[in-house]
Amino acid sequence: MKHGILHLKGCQQGGAMACRNVLVTGCSSGIGLAVAVRLAKDELKRFRVVATMRDLDRRGSLEQAAGNALNNTLEIKEMDVRSEESIKECVNSIPQRQVDVLVNNAGVGMIGPLECQSIGSMQSLFDTNFFGLARVVKEVLPDMKRRQSGHIVVMSSVMGIQGLLFNDVYSASKFAVEGFCESLAVQAMKFNVKMSLIEPGPVITEFENKIYEDAANMDLSDTDEETAKIFKQIYLPYSKAIFTALGQTPQDIAEHTLKVITSDSPPFRHQTNKLYTPLTALKQADPSGRLPLDAFYKITFQHNRVLNASLALLRLLHRRSRKEPKLEKPA
Repeated sequence: MKHGILHLKGCQQGGAMACRNVLVTGCSSGIGLAVAVRLAKDELKRFRVVATMRDLDRRGSLEQAAGNALNNTLEIKEMDVRSEESIKECVNSIPQRQVDVLVNNAGVGMIGPLECQSIGSMQSLFDTNFFGLARVVKEVLPDMKRRQSGHIVVMSSVMGIQGLLFNDVYSASKFAVEGFCESLAVQAMKFNVKMSLIEPGPVITEFENKIYEDAANMDLSDTDEETAKIFKQIYLPYSKAIFTALGQTPQDIAEHTLKVITSDSPPFRHQTNKLYTPLTALKQADPSGRLPLDAFYKITFQHNRVLNASLALLRLLHRRSRKEPKLEKPA
């Protein structure tokens, strides 16, 4: 598909408030849509947003949410992160190929017993979640390095820090994302290019709802009876309870992303849900790795009443903590 050249209006030029071109991937729904719209509707008009998606037939929700920002401070373009040609065509359509901020959000999910997942489906997930990121960064980073300016913001997950039961493949893709960014960030610093990982916990989206709907009807015949029982009778109900207690909205994540992008000294890692932080902190507390494994095992299989009581308390705290996100100051 031939793309038009970016000619967006309504964005201030020059001075301290000069516009930044922001390229956002995976904008047909959920977090990507919320981030694109939030930036395009920025009260200070600091951004021109190029909101991309694999299938332009799914642009309706974004167009509706964008409202007056559409073709003003937000333009929708086709980009398939699985295709280097598609990525290059989209970036070439931006004047001088100037991407000041990349928000890499495109991703897919997978849950369930390992034995029930095909190698092909695992490879497909990595093709989007990890190699998709690598392709987009590979396209925009050289220009950022030449300009000695840029910010790469990557939508990761707390599961890129701590693995979770029945999320083996998805978590592996996010671990790959975290390692890729952590390694690349050192080189990027030399060229004044910033990198930030946004690490949400549970987020209530159509994307997540569809995954859990499919999981409830999953064919578990390739695994043993006990594993199938754990997945159906323990994991799925617990996951629903955790989403209810700790789940954030895409709009919550968009606010956190805006704060990271506009920070004078953006963090490399930013967790969006403080109530989830103690779970990821277990990993840093014990270099042997036993503490988090033992804790998750006991919570899952031995102390379900404690978990339910804790979730009820966390639900209350979560309601009280729904305030404007604040960034931690670097040490």
